[in-house]
Amino acid sequence: YTGILRWFRHRRNNMITFLQGKLVEALPTQVVVDVNGVGYEALIPLSSFNKLPQPGGTVKLLTQLVIREDAHTLYGFMTAAERDLFRLLVNTVSGIGPKIALNILSGISVTAFRGAVAGGDVKALSQISGVGKKTAERIIVELRDKIGAVGAWEAASARRALSPDDQKINDAVLALMALGFKQIDAHDAV
Repeated sequence: YTGILRWFRHRRNNMITFLQGKLVEALPTQVVVDVNGVGYEALIPLSSFNKLPQPGGTVKLLTQLVIREDAHTLYGFMTAAERDLFRLLVNTVSGIGPKIALNILSGISVTAFRGAVAGGDVKALSQISGVGKKTAERIIVELRDKIGAVGAWEAASARRALSPDDQKINDAVLALMALGFKQIDAHDAV
């Protein structure tokens, strides 16, 4: 049994790529999707929760199945960029498991994360729940080459693409986060 689990754990292919069905239950950290009479529970980041339809609506959730000796856990994402970043974090950065990867996706957008890594912004990453200074430094060191200049350009482009009013809101949120607010609290305050 342990040998089979080890084989699955090291296997790169995802056994359940997506779920499409009726959204039965939606909480900030998990959803239940009814797919032809079978209810699948998936853990999600806050970034995906904000994009979900109302319960009862149809949803397509991209997934990643993580198999451990004591649990088979399904993680869900509304965008491919979120799932790709989750996979990158879990498979590339030592010491980052699914829980911290979800915290990262809940605490910072994919674009802002790429910009922080490309720019070596330890402070921005260490403000995410569950990510201390040493973990933020390790993330930057281990992902800088994988994200590189493309991440910096994407982050800069996203910043320039905002309207003046949206830029003011974004700056206010970033200022509150710099003072120690969590991202969601900063958005609510602004």
